[in-house]
Amino acid sequence: MAIKTIVNHNISISAVCMIFRISETCYRYQAKLSHENDEIANWLIKLTSKETDWGFGLCFDYLRNVMSFKWNHKRVYRIYCELALNLRIKPRRRLKRNKPEPLKEPIRKDQVWSIDFMHDQLVDHRKYRLFNVIDDFKREGLAIEADFSFPVTTSAKMSHFTG
Repeated sequence: MAIKTIVNHNISISAVCMIFRISETCYRYQAKLSHENDEIANWLIKLTSKETDWGFGLCFDYLRNVMSFKWNHKRVYRIYCELALNLRIKPRRRLKRNKPEPLKEPIRKDQVWSIDFMHDQLVDHRKYRLFNVIDDFKREGLAIEADFSFPVTTSAKMSHFTG
C-alpha cells in the first residue's frame, strides 16, 4: 500500500511512513539470510516427506546433530510452521496381526485354573466382591471367597488354594 502511494502520488518515503504510521527502518527493511531460510525449508520438506512420522523435534535434532547445521531452533521452528508442517496428522501405526493361535484346552483336572473377581451391591448400597477360582478342565468352581473388601495382594489368597 505504501509503495503504491509513493509511486502513484510522487510523495517522499518519510511522508508516506508518517501517513501510514510505520517507521522508515521498517519500510526499508531487507530480509537477511533468505537463501538460508530457503535451504532450511528445503531440508524440512525433504526430511518430512522421507520420514513421515517425524515431528519438529526429530527434524531439528537431525539437522543439528547429524548434518551439523548451527541454525537456531526458533528460526527452524518458524519456518517449520510457515510450511504448515506442524499441522500434519501422524499416520496411525497398525499392528500386523497374524491369525491367532487357538487357545489350548487343558487335558486333565487341576492343570489350569482361572481366577476372577465379581462385584455387586446390596439393597442398603454396600458393595461386596467375590473372588472365584475355577478349574478350566471340569469348569468347576474350586473356591469362592465373598467379602466387602479384599487385601491388595491376592497372592496370599492364591497360595491358600495352590497349596
